[in-house]
Amino acid sequence: MPDAVVRRIRFSIIWIIPVISVLIAGFLVWRSFANNGPEITVMFDTADGLTSGQTQVKNKAVVLGTVQGISLTDDLRHVLVRIRMNAGTSNMLTDKARFWVVRPRINGASVTGLETLMSGAYIAFDPGLEGQDVGNARRMTSFQGLEAPPGVRSDQPGRTYTLIAPSIGSIGQGAPVFFRDVDVGEVLGYTMPPGGRGPILIQLFVREPYDHYLYTDTRFWNVSGVQVGFGAGGLKVQLQSLQALFSGGVAFGLPHDDNHGQKDEAPADTVFKLYDSKADADSAGYHERVPLATYVTSSVKGLAPGSQVAMFGIQIGNVTSVKLDLDEKAGHPQVRIGMEIQPERVLAAEDIHHGALTDMFKTLVANGLRASTDSVSLLTGESMISLNFVKNPSPATTSMEGPSLVIPSQPGGMDGIMESLSTVASRLSAMPFEQIGVNANNLLAHADQTLTSPDVKQSLTSLKESMKNLQAMSAQMRSGMGPLMQRLPEMTNQLDQTLQNANRLLASYGGNSDFHRSLQKMVLQLSQAARSLRFLSDFLTNHPTALISGR
Repeated sequence: MPDAVVRRIRFSIIWIIPVISVLIAGFLVWRSFANNGPEITVMFDTADGLTSGQTQVKNKAVVLGTVQGISLTDDLRHVLVRIRMNAGTSNMLTDKARFWVVRPRINGASVTGLETLMSGAYIAFDPGLEGQDVGNARRMTSFQGLEAPPGVRSDQPGRTYTLIAPSIGSIGQGAPVFFRDVDVGEVLGYTMPPGGRGPILIQLFVREPYDHYLYTDTRFWNVSGVQVGFGAGGLKVQLQSLQALFSGGVAFGLPHDDNHGQKDEAPADTVFKLYDSKADADSAGYHERVPLATYVTSSVKGLAPGSQVAMFGIQIGNVTSVKLDLDEKAGHPQVRIGMEIQPERVLAAEDIHHGALTDMFKTLVANGLRASTDSVSLLTGESMISLNFVKNPSPATTSMEGPSLVIPSQPGGMDGIMESLSTVASRLSAMPFEQIGVNANNLLAHADQTLTSPDVKQSLTSLKESMKNLQAMSAQMRSGMGPLMQRLPEMTNQLDQTLQNANRLLASYGGNSDFHRSLQKMVLQLSQAARSLRFLSDFLTNHPTALISGR
């Protein structure tokens, strides 16, 4: 048997390359399976901006998955996006998770997603497990995607609240929430009532720490658009922000009193009322009300519920109703105006006594208080109710219509002016101007004839001659009174000497009381006569013509 030929197989170094390739391929396959997470499906309305194999799923800029495929649903109304999530994301895929597409969006004055103009759209992922019990969350692989970014992220601290309003106006999703002109939150959305009846529910989110400024009596108001008004200072234009101009917005403030230590903070999901303006919100903070009413027969154009009620130009309330009254008992049509007086606007809380305010208005009416319509602005035609005091008022009484006190009224504003002018015109029209003119013409004609008559001329000539004679007589009397005026001092001295002698004689007869009294009277009379003569002498010396013309 021939010797067997033994062949030795030699190892070649070339074989290392395929071995290494196989090892690397195996490692890559293992790593691929090790890094892959679950595959999920997300339904969107459209796949705009999404690309299979390129679009990524991110959370806080961290890649958590990649889109593997995009297809339409069976009814062709939606798209199904198949996503391969990374390893370690299984615990995040629960019923709390939310997906939405981040792309450039313009919402009012807010522009988001500009970073996707260069990098392309991506799918944002919010696990929604912040503050939640992961053990109670239900695992899912199919999700319904959001068409708009959610207003609140799971990792953002704050609280959600609800507003009720008859209409939302221009408030939309993403509208800002302001506190003292600071953006502290945003509107999440709104819910229509069943059947379209009833108020609309508006959901909003307030970030921390601003949510601690909300109390149970906090009031919200609408700040959408531009508010234009005419006041004492002229034209006023108020704009909350450019974003509120386009997307609307709401605002809230602190209550009137500063005693916040005794107030309770509003918990999450508290329901508040949304007021149309800040003035309405402030009015709602006044708790004391005095209902009043008045009836007017003049025009109430420009007067509407919400108009001001003022006293001496200071607002003390608002108009609540304006209604035409066609009651046959009244005898003529009139307008009933309902009002609410808010005494807290002008009085301190300790000065307000419930039930006594109605009696106070009764007293004011008795002192002349009357209600009248007044114009606020001639440009806008807005009107208001003015409570003024009338001088010398006619007697008026008050009455009660349910809880409302009815006070008397009087025309005011342009109506009052026109009524006064109408009264003056009526009185002027009643005057007989034509008859007065005829009588005045006759009087002037007779007066002219009388003045030009010969008798009047003769009378004036006689009066002139009489004045000349009177002047001559006065001159003669002045010259004739000279000697008499010279002897008056001598007569006065003699009378004084006579009185002295009479006094001595009276003293000698002092024992006889009757004689004494008679002499006393005579002396007194003589003293008075002497004093009169002295005065007469002095007066005639200074005024000699008094004998003719009198004093």
